[in-house]
Amino acid sequence: MSKLFALIPAAGSGLRMGGNLPKQYLSLAGKPMIYHALQTLCNSSQIANVFVVLAPDDSEWSRYDWSAFSQKIIVLYCGGLARGESILNGLKAASKVLSISDNDWILVHDAARPCLSKAQLRKLIDELIDDMVGGLLAIPVADTLKRSDISGRVKHTESRENLWQAQTPQMFRYRLLINSLNRAGSVVMTDDAGAIEAMGLYPKLVSSDIRNLKVTYPQDFILAELILRELQEEKK
Repeated sequence: MSKLFALIPAAGSGLRMGGNLPKQYLSLAGKPMIYHALQTLCNSSQIANVFVVLAPDDSEWSRYDWSAFSQKIIVLYCGGLARGESILNGLKAASKVLSISDNDWILVHDAARPCLSKAQLRKLIDELIDDMVGGLLAIPVADTLKRSDISGRVKHTESRENLWQAQTPQMFRYRLLINSLNRAGSVVMTDDAGAIEAMGLYPKLVSSDIRNLKVTYPQDFILAELILRELQEEKK
């Protein structure tokens, strides 16, 4: 039986947020933002361990209390300059800490997606556990999309047909993910599925919802706090 592991790349600086504190440590609902993602992943009985990939010089992690997750999280100080580099470094380092087989599953999740629900995570795992390739949470694009020219004016309207907005976690086999990231090399991949696609494979889209948003700009915090409050109410 293949095991499931989660990995959170958290070596970035979150420059679009402004300020000096890396985005994953900004306070959200009274906790560092990454805390909420960790909570959902660590509370899943299906996930064996959660790897957190930090920058080698990260000095913030030790300032917080992570004891609630001490049985599951493993911190790796090997993050790179780009997301893909952090994930690849983390995967290689993880195999030196634990026994991970080529067919074990890795669920890569953004630290900046704090509103992942238990139901979304379970649905992703259930739909992909027997899949040959793997896949990701995603939602169909609902808004009208405009492509601009270099002057910031509308060049044309893009068709929304069959377009999806990618989310995380993205779930792929350990060896396949490493091979795809190695093959991508210096090519910038905005998500892991892109590296898998570049190998000629077709990841499965698992329907999610808009609550699993990515906190990117300061105004996103207000919405994320409301969603977290709603998720807490659903647990009661």
